[in-house]
Amino acid sequence: MRKFNVAVVGATGAVGEELLRVMDAYDFPINNIIPLASAKSAGSTVEYKNKEYTVLELTETAFEENDVEIAFFSAGGSISAKFAKFAVEAGAVVIDNTSHFRMEPNIPLVVPEVNPDDISKWKETGIIANPNCSTIQMVLSLKPLDELYGIKRVDVSTYQAVSGAGKAGMEELVKQMQAFFAFKLDETKKEAFAHQIALNVIPQIDVAQSNGFTKEEMKMINETQKILHKQMQIAATCVRVPVLRSHSESITVTFDDDVEVDIDKVKEVLGNFDNVDVIDDLENNQYPMPIISTDTDTTFVGRIRKDAYADNIIHYFNVADQVRVGAATNSVRIALKWIEMENDI
Repeated sequence: MRKFNVAVVGATGAVGEELLRVMDAYDFPINNIIPLASAKSAGSTVEYKNKEYTVLELTETAFEENDVEIAFFSAGGSISAKFAKFAVEAGAVVIDNTSHFRMEPNIPLVVPEVNPDDISKWKETGIIANPNCSTIQMVLSLKPLDELYGIKRVDVSTYQAVSGAGKAGMEELVKQMQAFFAFKLDETKKEAFAHQIALNVIPQIDVAQSNGFTKEEMKMINETQKILHKQMQIAATCVRVPVLRSHSESITVTFDDDVEVDIDKVKEVLGNFDNVDVIDDLENNQYPMPIISTDTDTTFVGRIRKDAYADNIIHYFNVADQVRVGAATNSVRIALKWIEMENDI
């Protein structure tokens, strides 16, 4: 297999570091790794397959100078907005993990298990967008259900880990918990989150929108519709919880009016879908939880049940490691599918 020169923009961040680990695990066809970051991080090192690589400063010419063919961006929307075009001009395909390009109509927004054919649209701009982490794990369970019965509406409440706010979010939770046990919680700073996150939940992620939803909630709505190519009704409530890693979601799916749900079929199609695993044995306390999903590339689904009043409604619980499934792993899977498709042409 042909090997590629791969740049990781934001190589020293949480997702950048995870990208390197996931590429290693998937034995990605690497010719050379080019870690890129801010001038502040330049000169530090990252490790890939037991070899150290020096982090280079992200500049307008870095992609051309290093013959970059695939560029993963995970350093924030403003960085992608400024530098992605230089990677494209250098001949690279950009796989962007920020929200900057996601809703651009001519840029594919991809979860490879769900809408792989959309990858072929990359040539229009040279960019493929990686969806929001909460969206990715949700559509992985919605796709087989929509194929089975036809989804009319989705209502979702999320329980999102602090690592969704990066290393700063994780550090803030740990410091606040340490301060709690030292009886000094009132002295801790609130920087990553607007409120204390230790021993608390915060029903707001990202900024408020004019319709009463938050930006994070609207991402889940708009991105899901784009990925599934379907204008289904969706309502989301996104909540930050004091969990270090892995997002959870409580999802209610309303199918078309004439559907009478067969729960065994629902479990079967979910369990047979790529990279989805059903854990559903309530009597024996078996169901998805963050401690199960962390450091895996699987979306776990459980607590699957029919609504008590309507035959066309189900409820279930959905958990995945949002740093992997919701970011790094999905990006790597996009790149691998892109390589596969390009080789088939």
